[in-house]
Amino acid sequence: EDNFVINHIEVDTIQRSTDGTIKNAVRLHDGLIVESVLIPTKTRTTACVSSQVGCSLDCRFCATARLKRMRNLNPDEIYDQVVAIDKESKLYFNRPLSNIVFMGMGEPLMNYNNVIEAIDKITSPEGLGMSPKRITLSTSGVPKMIKKMADDKVKFNLAVSLHSAIDKVRTSIMPFNKTFPLTDLKNALEYWYRKTKRIITYEYIVWKGINDTQKDIDALVKFCKSIPCKVNIIEYNPIDDSEFQQATNETLKNYMYNLEKNRIVVNLRRSRGKDIDAACGQLANKTK
Repeated sequence: EDNFVINHIEVDTIQRSTDGTIKNAVRLHDGLIVESVLIPTKTRTTACVSSQVGCSLDCRFCATARLKRMRNLNPDEIYDQVVAIDKESKLYFNRPLSNIVFMGMGEPLMNYNNVIEAIDKITSPEGLGMSPKRITLSTSGVPKMIKKMADDKVKFNLAVSLHSAIDKVRTSIMPFNKTFPLTDLKNALEYWYRKTKRIITYEYIVWKGINDTQKDIDALVKFCKSIPCKVNIIEYNPIDDSEFQQATNETLKNYMYNLEKNRIVVNLRRSRGKDIDAACGQLANKTK
């Protein structure tokens, strides 16, 4: 446990996982708390940062979605999370931060201006001087804002939490899909690729009895064929009282096989920091 202040935030609690992952509870000026995570591997250290207190969206499998959205983070609060993790990376791993992912608490595209301002500061020589190519913004898919990013000629990478390429299934786990259906999302992503020529990463969790059939796999393959992309199949991290269950290894292998057969780049992502609730979908301010 530790306690240090960086400008606009206070790093209140630090938890360390058995796999080296570090989770920060970040106290803001008004007493609200968000969480950020440092994920080390042999070759890199990645910061996973938050953009909102709580979240604007309502994904049923995500712990953050159970928190009421209190407010957006301002640019300094986002930037200072990164500075804090950069310091930890140097302290614990003797190297500066190498990558940043906007995959913490909140939907970044629903705090667009502040996120962009923070990224501008992170990438500027006066800030951390980090290349935008080392930054990934992950969204659940807000079509209008994806198009705006393309129009704004952003230089960072885009990831989309997809989880199903069938509207009915996606709406059952991500209810906002009713407002932003897959056709609209696909159109926005095609627009993004035409404008930026940068491939998209799809994040995809497979659950038992929800999206684990051949029909689900075929729909994903079809969705992927319209735009150059890669797919991260992600191990599910259970949250308290969740009805969601991790799919079998056989199902995951079947997904991988079908995607590879269709020449779609695919990786299986084993989650880090599960023992301290720092893994994907687990951030929920349990440290309070």
